[in-house]
Amino acid sequence: MEAKTWWKEAVVYQIYPRSFQDSNGDGIGDINGIRMRLPYLADLGINVIWLSPVYQSPNDDNGYDISNYRDIMTEFGTMKDFETMLSEAHNLGIKIVMDLVVNHSSDEHPWFMESRKSKENPYRDYYIWKEGRDGREPNNWGACFGGSAWEYDAQTDMYYLHMFSKKQPDLNWENPKLRSEIYDMMTWWGNIGIDGFRMDVITMISKDQSYPDGKLMENLPYGDFSPHVNNGPRVHEYLKEMNREVISKFDWLTVGEGAGANVQDALLYTGFDENELNMIFTFEHVDLGRSVYGKWSDGKVNLVDLKKVFTKWQVGLEGKAWNSLYWDNHDQPRAVSRFGNDSEEYREVSAKMLATCLHFMKGTPYIYQGEELGMINRKCDSFDEFRDIEIKNAYYEFVENNILTHDKMLEFVNAVGRDNARFPMQWEYATNAGFTTGTPWIGVNENYKTINAASQRENPYSVYHYYKKLIALRRTLEVMVYGVYQLLLPDSEDIFAYTRTLNHDILLIVCNFTDKETEVSFEAGFHGNEEIVISNYEDLMQHGNKMILRPYEAKVFKK
Repeated sequence: MEAKTWWKEAVVYQIYPRSFQDSNGDGIGDINGIRMRLPYLADLGINVIWLSPVYQSPNDDNGYDISNYRDIMTEFGTMKDFETMLSEAHNLGIKIVMDLVVNHSSDEHPWFMESRKSKENPYRDYYIWKEGRDGREPNNWGACFGGSAWEYDAQTDMYYLHMFSKKQPDLNWENPKLRSEIYDMMTWWGNIGIDGFRMDVITMISKDQSYPDGKLMENLPYGDFSPHVNNGPRVHEYLKEMNREVISKFDWLTVGEGAGANVQDALLYTGFDENELNMIFTFEHVDLGRSVYGKWSDGKVNLVDLKKVFTKWQVGLEGKAWNSLYWDNHDQPRAVSRFGNDSEEYREVSAKMLATCLHFMKGTPYIYQGEELGMINRKCDSFDEFRDIEIKNAYYEFVENNILTHDKMLEFVNAVGRDNARFPMQWEYATNAGFTTGTPWIGVNENYKTINAASQRENPYSVYHYYKKLIALRRTLEVMVYGVYQLLLPDSEDIFAYTRTLNHDILLIVCNFTDKETEVSFEAGFHGNEEIVISNYEDLMQHGNKMILRPYEAKVFKK
């Protein structure tokens, strides 16, 4: 059996600080708010928090544009607040993993402010500057948040690269001085006592140095940068260097955001003998259902395709590398709304089904704040209700240019927009869901009166208590962590079924992804008289060697 490690056995809970808990009434979540809720997380049973960025930032992209890597955003608190939170979390047995954003910085970072002053400035080469081409940008790349990936700067009559917002200039990893600065900063945080890093778009840090044009994207005037940026030519060299200089000196969890990475790429990033990262976040399952407008679609996913993607990763990394498991995060819509059923009738049962399906796969599971309550998308009536820069830029690009109608774009944003994950955490039936006593920075979902943590903690049959059971099982069932995955019923359009096997222990997991009753034959030597490990329905409907799965029913059997 492969080596046991704490990060393989962990359950990670992602906090988006701005939307988690406000402690001072300014409408913005903060570090002391997180401190207030640490007992809640300890009760849930998670043992790692992944903290989205809390560094100093002008907030063009909600903290993913960093102006000082060694200080805390004023709105969130102080370094003393952070260190107190870290200590209190550790006392509760909870580790803290920070977000590392080093593909780009803010344009208000001192490095960039120096870099743009002159071509001779010592910091010039900390960023990627290029001459224009025939009075236009250096190439045709489009940015992830819309528009060109290049911004003209009149002071030196050159363009700088930004794969995201123009206020997020890309750092030049070709420069060893820049890399040394980053490693020194990471070490500084390690010495403070953090427990690892989630690395934002880390697979994009190495660019093709010829900067060729990209293939024109459908419905857009820009070229696709992906083949020239994702998994770039020196990325593994850089990550091995990072591991050697920093990561290997700490007992950390490291997870990279792996945009564009396939299974073979992942084996290079996370292979047990590669000395780079512990795991990466893959995107294939959340990228299903994309349209000719890129991510903008109704978000609907075909179950057969979903099973193929999960199985490819489960089988492809088996015994060689480690998977990360997630349904949603700060960049994705709510899991129940996308993959389950967010109607009043089926929200709870489908939330439990999705949790079962994910947590019994092989890999480290990640829970996004509110997922343990079955929080759902908020249907907005106006674009004024959104705050996300990606949504604002997409509206301009698609609606102002008459590619999509206002109503169709609103439908797509309500389905897959990032702000679905950023509406505040729903704590209780109180003003603003208990998130803040002030005016929230973004509106609260009106359903907080029926979906909130306080009521679910009192209800032993709630989604919250179901997550508690799943997390507790992970500590007692070794097969749940280390067992080998095998897909069953690959062509079923209704059922996601698989086994996990470790020595003589076998689990059978069956999940109905529909609102219909579905008959399923027992597989892999199971007959229905085995122990039921967990279920979102209390009883078992069985006809001989077949079982009847009710709408969104999930069952786990052990033999």
